[in-house]
Amino acid sequence: MNAIDDRYTQFALCREMMDTVGVIEGFDPARSAAAAEAIAGVGRLFLTGEGSSRIFPAKNAIRKALTWGADLSVATEGSRQAATYDLSTFAVFGASNSGRTAEVIAVLKRLADVGNPHRFGLTANQDTLLEEHAATTFILECGWEQAVAATKSVVEQALVYQSIISHIARRDMARDLEGSAAKVNAALTATIDPQIVQAVANAPTVYFAGYNDGVAEELTLKTNEIARKKSDFLEGTYAVHGIEEVMGPDDVVIVIDPIEAETDKFHNVLVEGVGLTVVAISSVATPFNTIRVPDAGEMNPYVFLAAGWNLLVEIGLWLEVDLDKPERARKVG
Repeated sequence: MNAIDDRYTQFALCREMMDTVGVIEGFDPARSAAAAEAIAGVGRLFLTGEGSSRIFPAKNAIRKALTWGADLSVATEGSRQAATYDLSTFAVFGASNSGRTAEVIAVLKRLADVGNPHRFGLTANQDTLLEEHAATTFILECGWEQAVAATKSVVEQALVYQSIISHIARRDMARDLEGSAAKVNAALTATIDPQIVQAVANAPTVYFAGYNDGVAEELTLKTNEIARKKSDFLEGTYAVHGIEEVMGPDDVVIVIDPIEAETDKFHNVLVEGVGLTVVAISSVATPFNTIRVPDAGEMNPYVFLAAGWNLLVEIGLWLEVDLDKPERARKVG
């Protein structure tokens, strides 16, 4: 994918993916410092939203908090399930690009009714219902997306959450961000092996495996929206713990950031056992068909996500689908 060829630029989806580079480059971690201080005082953070507004932003934040040993408990669920919890002692973030997602509004309204002052909103629009029911609202700077599949907003939401965790863990996120925009750009514009594109495009089902940090799961959703392919997210080693019984040789498993200690098992069970194709997205060499990306350290998940987007765009073009407008999928309102 690139920002010059009309084959890509005719689609808002591709233009918005490329906008992600500027979103990362211009992100200021200091904007969340005051919120982070308030959240640290609470000690518990709950992140809710629907679809892409929750999957990667929230799960990336949870993994960062646990990896860095932040003195903060972080959890996430969809808004309807969140509404069944007692969140009166949590700081709660509700993410909704439109600012009117009914499920998210209901959670914040309920918290307002019980007097929880630690209600945060994250949206791409101003003067919304979300802002009415949140005590503090962050407005995304990336702008509204025209394509149905969310991309640049997902990245900015994740950056906001990661910046909060970084403040609380006493990390310098500005340092973590150094050079990462260029590496995301490299992942977005890398040439994908046509054999990989064709294998995934022809697969009856595309499986994504990897860490439960939202990258593989978000790409699973994007496979539905962008490539119109059936897909499933297999956390950790789920791909080699039973589901291989129903996999076929034409299926494809895409492993995000494969763990070296588990690659032999994936190869033995999936490549030799099932006979299917395994594709890896990784910053290091792997024994599989590999889409190599630059190592961006703490920002690696964003690079892996960008490489996955790049692959899905190529698959969508191969299958001649309208990348901007799925037939049935709509933005959450």
